[in-house]
Amino acid sequence: MGCSIIERTSFASSSKVFLNHNFHKRQGQFCVRPVLVPLERRVVRGTVAAISEDLVLKSVPSVPAEKPVKFKVRAVVTVRNKNKEDLKESLVKQLDAFTDKIGRNVVLELVSTEIDPKTKALKKSKEAALKDWSKKYNVKAERVNYTAEFMVDSSFGTPGAIMVTNKHQKEFFLEAITIEGLACGPVHFPCNSWVQSKKDHPEKRIFFSNQPYLPNETPAGLKALREKELSNLRGDGNGVRKLSDRVYDFDVYNDLGNPDRGIDFARPKLGGQEIPYPRRCRTGRVPSDTDLQTESRVEKPLPLYVPRDEQFEESKQDTFSFGRLKAVLHNLIPSLKASVSAGNHEFNGFSDIDNLYSEGVLLKLGLQDELLKKLPLPKLVSRIQDNKGILKYDTPKILSKDKFAWLRDDEFARQAIAGVNPVSIERMTVFPPVSKLDPEIYGPQESALKEEHILGYLNGMTVQQALDENKLFMVDHHDVYLPFLDKINALDGRKAYATRTIFVLTPRETLKPIAIELSLPQSGPRSRSKRVVTAPVDATTNWLWQLAKAHVCSNDAGVHQLVNHWLRTHACTEPFILSAHRQLSAMHPIFKLLDPHMRYTLEINALARQNLINADGVIEACFTPGRYCMEMSAVAYKNFWRFDMEGLPADLIRRGVAVPDPTQPHGIKLLIQDYPYANDGLLIWSAIENWVRKYVNRYYPTSTQVCEDRELQNWYSESVNVGHADVRDASWWPTLASADDLVSILTTIIWLASAQHAALNFGQYPYGGYVPNRPPLMRRLIPEENDPEYVNFLADPQKYFLSSLPGVLQSTKFMAVVDNLSTHSSDEEYIGERQQPSIWSGDTDIVEAFYGFSADIRRVEKEIESRNSDPSLRNRCGAGVLPYELLAPSSEPGVTCRGVPNSVSI
Repeated sequence: MGCSIIERTSFASSSKVFLNHNFHKRQGQFCVRPVLVPLERRVVRGTVAAISEDLVLKSVPSVPAEKPVKFKVRAVVTVRNKNKEDLKESLVKQLDAFTDKIGRNVVLELVSTEIDPKTKALKKSKEAALKDWSKKYNVKAERVNYTAEFMVDSSFGTPGAIMVTNKHQKEFFLEAITIEGLACGPVHFPCNSWVQSKKDHPEKRIFFSNQPYLPNETPAGLKALREKELSNLRGDGNGVRKLSDRVYDFDVYNDLGNPDRGIDFARPKLGGQEIPYPRRCRTGRVPSDTDLQTESRVEKPLPLYVPRDEQFEESKQDTFSFGRLKAVLHNLIPSLKASVSAGNHEFNGFSDIDNLYSEGVLLKLGLQDELLKKLPLPKLVSRIQDNKGILKYDTPKILSKDKFAWLRDDEFARQAIAGVNPVSIERMTVFPPVSKLDPEIYGPQESALKEEHILGYLNGMTVQQALDENKLFMVDHHDVYLPFLDKINALDGRKAYATRTIFVLTPRETLKPIAIELSLPQSGPRSRSKRVVTAPVDATTNWLWQLAKAHVCSNDAGVHQLVNHWLRTHACTEPFILSAHRQLSAMHPIFKLLDPHMRYTLEINALARQNLINADGVIEACFTPGRYCMEMSAVAYKNFWRFDMEGLPADLIRRGVAVPDPTQPHGIKLLIQDYPYANDGLLIWSAIENWVRKYVNRYYPTSTQVCEDRELQNWYSESVNVGHADVRDASWWPTLASADDLVSILTTIIWLASAQHAALNFGQYPYGGYVPNRPPLMRRLIPEENDPEYVNFLADPQKYFLSSLPGVLQSTKFMAVVDNLSTHSSDEEYIGERQQPSIWSGDTDIVEAFYGFSADIRRVEKEIESRNSDPSLRNRCGAGVLPYELLAPSSEPGVTCRGVPNSVSI
């Protein structure tokens, strides 16, 4: 009778079990009308489902209660080993093995879901130590199972929590615990957490079983522990965080600059009323010496704080972070700087670019490069030939089917709907387009585009007919770039326009670019600041057109990286993740739903703050806006970002590329029927939404339960009011007052973390690894006929074109970094997959529903494969046309241009 559920009728008397006055007060503050949950509902979901109704009935004490019987239960504890250990770690491990024999060991305590009826305190077992640690410490397997034995009596009830104390010197990774020997069958505790030494973190670690409980359903024996664990994760907001801490808190982006290095490395604080921005994970580091508003820097290769369980696991480190990215950033790039001589700044011909993939770059190997050889480099560096130091880049996918595809207008247009940034194109509703910038500051809002520029490309339609029939589309980066152009064009080696590109939709559902507007800030009342380039008619206009397209791609690369990729999928999801850990218990069903979609995001964002988006980091060095990159991102957050428009259907409707249509499978009708990103994305969006709806309806049959779930409401409220504090008062924030509201919010978050990020991330090297296809910056403006440079352009247009692109060092540096950012690690977890798939939840119906979701995702993958072989879909199938696979759910490790991981993990 070791898993008795006799006393578990309802939780109406729960107010009597609080052990702590403050906790009781906190409950009183948040509790609203309680929802009493009958015994049968929890039995159906839970691990006790194996006990029959007859047994429950027989257990009703109609006769005097028998004396409880003592019996033995066993814990099977799975610990994951590290593959690599340094000398210090090995010595400490041996010391722990020795001291384990004399009582400095790992001990466990079981905690019942019930309280002790006499003392009203937690009902706990006696401590039990893990057996045979000293014998197994040297086992080389990835996972090692240990056991511990407990004596409990038949009135103990169901174990709902386990408390773990690590008396060793060294942390260990606790993957799972299974309790065996109970009448109800095994009870599973998925842990997946680092357990620190008691000397560093004296408090016992608390792990809950896989049984999901809403806050007002929490068994009496777990209520105090539920609140205590959340309190530990929230911390007190003070002090410098240690790498071993597990504290989740908010802060502004005041750590991107390093004023102590000089004024050129100072950057403004992002976050606050002056420059609104989402919040990031707090580290608590002391201010810099020069500016008290700027947090002091931790420079590579020293790690930046994120909560211990958010740090990359070892296989991820090996594949990417501490091995691959840092090898590239710290060793490859200095080698490239040394190798590219002062007289070798530019590519002399396209053959020089081709040679990067065939002959490679000869590195001047120094001592650091001996280290480089020993580190696991990315696949792009396919081999450093012995003793020659030749670095080769893998051929980007854009060159794999047609080496000259990038030159064609149809490919330029195709990439606007099926490339790495397919989320900027919008339908035109007026012509010419009108700026929304203040005319007092930025000059006339009217565009230089005229009807005569495009009329000849409209197949006999008037411009108004083309608008009415939804034939005109635009990629408009004018208002994003124009306010920054004076600053950008004053930077060394940077020249940019604010661009608009007009496309016409052809009868075959492909797009054709027909006009490009290039704008500069007005330097005076009569200055000519806008210029229109139209599709070419001869050799000279062809080269001018190619240069204009390159400037468009440079604009687009910046908006893609700084707004659509970094801001919308990395930075804006971080507050929801921080708040989930702070406000949702690990036993909350919504935390269990979100858990795989939060993996590694805090770590990759911290790595970005340290190496990529920081002052003089890779993004500033490689992209057009330079030191103004993050300010541009912040302007987009203030003026453009809206959470209610981040879901796929809402975003497509906002951009005018779809209209609501309840007769269509997804409730909307696409106005570009062959729009690969949108078509495939809607399949994944619907699969996610259906899964989330089943999940939410399981736990929230009524809207009242959504409103009365204090943890859920606290999570959403804190995500908005603290994590997005600078836009908290915006009227567009969705309310959370019903199950439908919750489905919409959760579907949007999961979409952003998985499919949206994948669509924007994993094509970076396949499309951008060939720099002429998608230059991240431009170094020259397009010459006018009266410019001195125009003569040079006419004399050698290819040389002028190449000299406008990034130089050799900029290009190779950019290629190295985007290859890493496009790489799947070997431990990637793709949408439709979960760690411990059969035991992540104790609700068997939900586990079954998740398997159904996985099957839906497999069907999506087959449909995408079918579409990619359909010759009628010309934007993804045809001679030299790349298939659209960025939303194909699965992938092998490496740079594959496909695969949808669960989370923003790179």
